[in-house]
Amino acid sequence: MCDAEGLTTLATVVNHKVPLARGGDDSDANTENLCARHDAIVTAQQFGMAQPVEAKGVGRDGRPTSADHPWNRSS
Repeated sequence: MCDAEGLTTLATVVNHKVPLARGGDDSDANTENLCARHDAIVTAQQFGMAQPVEAKGVGRDGRPTSADHPWNRSS
């Protein structure tokens, strides 16, 4: 999923494609390694919850994305 977004992110979560709570098993065929952000999105989809929303104008690292923001200006 990160690759599709042009990102390289460490996969830190083993996600079950069919959740254990929904009868999935713990086999390799039913698991995928995801970053924490994509795991939260997939889990929300699997259980019909609202998906996490990223704030507009703020990057994933919490820093402002606008080049005009004082934090992003070079000294």
